[in-house]
Amino acid sequence: MKAGNQQTFHTEFINMSVTSTSTLREKDKAHHLHPFTNNADMHESGYAHIIIEAKGVYVYDDKGNELLDGLAGLWCVNMGYGRKEITEAVTKQMEKLCYYPSFFNSTTEPTVKLAEKLYELGLPRLTHTIFSNSGSGANETAIKTIRNYWELKGQTQRTKLMSRSYSYHGVTLGATCLTGLSSCTKPFGLPTVGFVQVPGPYHYVSDTELSPEEFGKKCLEETERIILKEGPETIAAIFVEPIQGAGGVIIPPEGYLKGLRELIRKYGILYVSDEVITGFGRTGAMYASEEWDLDPDIQCLAKGITSGYIPLGATRISSEIAETLFAGGYYAHGHPYSGHPVPCAAALANIELMEKENIIAYVKNDIGPYFQEKLLAFKEHPAVGSTRCKNLMGAMELLDNGKKVTDPYIGLGPKAAALIRENGVIVRGLANLIAISPPLTITRKEVDKLFDAVKAGLDKMI
Repeated sequence: MKAGNQQTFHTEFINMSVTSTSTLREKDKAHHLHPFTNNADMHESGYAHIIIEAKGVYVYDDKGNELLDGLAGLWCVNMGYGRKEITEAVTKQMEKLCYYPSFFNSTTEPTVKLAEKLYELGLPRLTHTIFSNSGSGANETAIKTIRNYWELKGQTQRTKLMSRSYSYHGVTLGATCLTGLSSCTKPFGLPTVGFVQVPGPYHYVSDTELSPEEFGKKCLEETERIILKEGPETIAAIFVEPIQGAGGVIIPPEGYLKGLRELIRKYGILYVSDEVITGFGRTGAMYASEEWDLDPDIQCLAKGITSGYIPLGATRISSEIAETLFAGGYYAHGHPYSGHPVPCAAALANIELMEKENIIAYVKNDIGPYFQEKLLAFKEHPAVGSTRCKNLMGAMELLDNGKKVTDPYIGLGPKAAALIRENGVIVRGLANLIAISPPLTITRKEVDKLFDAVKAGLDKMI
């Protein structure tokens, strides 16, 4: 599927010679270790996928193929590729002030304005923001801040951190320890001590006869049992993705999140809402925490905050936590790039663009329901065992010759994703499912094109 007339494309890149492309791949093999990739298999096949340019919801590779990006990069390019409003804001900021740290009583104008803007967007109990470089950094910042908070409160026994099975919270040491995916933890000998896992409500793979709602209640009962076994007074916080993303786009059953929030509050444990994926409109709300009335003590953000244009993470904390930290004096945490003025300027421009185009209402009332209807209809496809979706975030569980499978190492998801890519659409293959989560700016015509390619790929899985 060659690039058409929907975009202006730099022909000097499209026309990269076979020699130059081959040389680039040789250099990639010699010097670049790809994250979350079987590097040996990739290089043995001789094809590292080189993306050259992007516009709207499309990316273009070195062979001139046009690919509809059904995962928004990595759940992050919410406002689509090539938005001049964002790139111009970045250029202007770099020309004015390319960098200055937030250490040692200093700050910059975009940093302050973004902290204020995040507060204005919702969750008013979260009054202060600590900036970092990524979602992993936002969660790592939360871990250290939580430990600092309980030390200052004199409850030094509260050191344990809870998370759920199938959760994903990042790749830094603490964030990986929180992650409930063995493929992420086992290779590194993690988690370390002090991390407690409770069940996530992944109904499809549970092999239960309970309804999703009943299974959610069972997960809550088990969570409370584990809390009591560990000792509530030893638990500092729980980290919760409103929708578990990399673990399989696990959408919580009715009443589960409300019940979990009440349970955590009952035992005086801090509630951290990891909204690295669900923040900034993907679920049809600015923050999913508001939609589910979670009232978190801490919220972690990244990805959609800049639409992926420049790396930025943010950890929002409650006024009570902030006041405790202030009273404690010197706050010995931060990155040299915390509050970097350039990504903060990008975030401000991105949020302004979202507001100008009323993107939240578009996702909630128009494109989200349309996308959801199209995705859920695949429940009837003979290669699909189950579907789930929340506006522009969904997944399809795949069948193996008509049979349900729960062993993640069978790997039906990556196989299906490769077949779908052959038809000009990128989705993510995870274990035995495909995840689909396109830019929020996608049109109905583009949604139709996306699911036509999905069908063509899945038809080959029968």
